[in-house]
Amino acid sequence: MANRRTFVKAAGALAGSVALAGMMPPVFGKDMDFQDFLKHHIPGAMNSNGSDEDFWNWVKESYTVSNTPINLNNGGVSPQPKVVQDMHKQYLDLCNEGPSYYMWRILDQGREPLRNKLAELAGCSAEEIAVNRNTTEAINTVIFGMNLKPGDEVVLTKQDYPNMVNAWKQREKRDGIKLVWLDLQLPFEDNTAVVNQFASAFTSRTRVVHITHVINWTGQILPARDIARKAHEKGIEVLVDGAHSFAHFEYKIPDLECDYFGTSLHKWLCAPLGSGMLYIKKEKIKDIWPLLSNDKPDSDDIRKFESLGTRSFASEMAISTAIDFHYTIGGKRKEDRLRFLKNYWAEKAGKIPGVKLITSLKPEFSCALAMFAIDGITVADVENKLLTKYKIHTSPINWEIGNIHGVRVTPNVYTSTRELDILVHAIEEIAKK
Repeated sequence: MANRRTFVKAAGALAGSVALAGMMPPVFGKDMDFQDFLKHHIPGAMNSNGSDEDFWNWVKESYTVSNTPINLNNGGVSPQPKVVQDMHKQYLDLCNEGPSYYMWRILDQGREPLRNKLAELAGCSAEEIAVNRNTTEAINTVIFGMNLKPGDEVVLTKQDYPNMVNAWKQREKRDGIKLVWLDLQLPFEDNTAVVNQFASAFTSRTRVVHITHVINWTGQILPARDIARKAHEKGIEVLVDGAHSFAHFEYKIPDLECDYFGTSLHKWLCAPLGSGMLYIKKEKIKDIWPLLSNDKPDSDDIRKFESLGTRSFASEMAISTAIDFHYTIGGKRKEDRLRFLKNYWAEKAGKIPGVKLITSLKPEFSCALAMFAIDGITVADVENKLLTKYKIHTSPINWEIGNIHGVRVTPNVYTSTRELDILVHAIEEIAKK
């Protein structure tokens, strides 16, 4: 109990240490000092495979999630730790004390420190990061901002996210570009074959390749960097949809060698709802038109993509606290836990007669997200039974274009193995009937 109180107190202090405009440093420096704290006070926290339940029960206490239903749809949007909620509420209360004063003169001044903090987490320059509201806004900014002409080709897949697919279709209809569709066979465990599948679609007319880093339906991780290298050999620009990879597993955006990248911070970073981030390589900024008007649309200033007018300043500024909480746990430890949780239930479920896994369990091909189906039972019926009888919230997927049909299960760091045992039991009972 002493260790438990010590951890909760320290975690709260670290995650809540950002002052009004994000100016004050955290109690601990990024990862290293807190790692030493964990090592000396909670030895189990250093378990490298993510299996120490005592430590993760302490983490669970930092959230306010309900136990009914059991939330296994964190892939859609994740809850915020209580310290993030509290900071968000404080900023919101402040705004209502004098909206125009506190929004524009106080909170708005915190965007540059926040930009720096996001850039540090992303491993790039602050001059390449724009704060926005979600992946759709970030990726659509690039799709509609590119200078493309009739006949230019874009390579994408039938398994990409609908909002991005529709954006490209709109450009096709409006501007006469040509969309070249790949059909990925999921799950796959051969990165070379997938890289070659992309590369074989490149022609002299190809201008852009659209890569979904993690397929949101099944959790499949694509070899984004290797595809990017093949594209750049032919002078093709690379756009990465990082909605489900950022703050999910360890990497830096430059590691992907992409030109453009967008993500939602309300997914795996557990930031306030409606918070996101756009990355554009510095030398590319001047050639992308802002989605919303700006007085200098052809400038090389990343801030031209932030001309949103009035937005939720409270949501933006609380992102900083979410970053602190992410550092509290540690990125690699978080990745290990998420992959452990996925394997914990999926390995057991995969042994149940009639149950089919639609996600590879090898570490290089998936992390937290996984999908399953049961022979002879529709996806809708499985999802409905899980929710109505067992009070387990999952996501039913029927993506006809990409031929993906199954129930997606997405735990997060607050999910317990006990809850996953309930899931496995429920799957087993449904499969028997």
